[in-house]
Amino acid sequence: MDNTEQARVPAKLLLNPAHLLSLGFGSGLSPKMPGTMGTVVAIPLFILLPELDWKIYLGIVISAFLIGIFLCGYTAKALKVHDHPAIVWDEIVGYFITMFMVPKAWMWIVLGFILFRVFDIWKPWPISIADKRLKGGFGIMLDDLIAGVFALIIIQITLYLLYG
Repeated sequence: MDNTEQARVPAKLLLNPAHLLSLGFGSGLSPKMPGTMGTVVAIPLFILLPELDWKIYLGIVISAFLIGIFLCGYTAKALKVHDHPAIVWDEIVGYFITMFMVPKAWMWIVLGFILFRVFDIWKPWPISIADKRLKGGFGIMLDDLIAGVFALIIIQITLYLLYG
């Protein structure tokens, strides 16, 4: 989808709370790299989260994923395009998955960002299958969930190798 199609997102959608969230508080309206901009929005949200027990953090991420199925599907229907680039709630949740049980230090925050974006853009198997074959809000969310898990695995292996 080119920038002309992407520019067709009416700014008035941001007045609807569901669209505001699915469009990453407006970050998805960026004319360049909206998915990356959506992931950038996730960083301060992650930093501002208090230190949580892993079960609570996981509960928040699962809830955000389930809510995202509705949000992303709702906005996709409004835009009449499956997985419009401006829909970035999935990137926000994908980054939160990447950062599960990862220290809040800049090295890990940046590494998580880079790894998540690489997997989300590259879309190796099975991410590409989820991206191409599944439609609706679930399809929009699932490829980013898998990208987040791939990035998380690499970070956890790195943490283990460095710190045991």
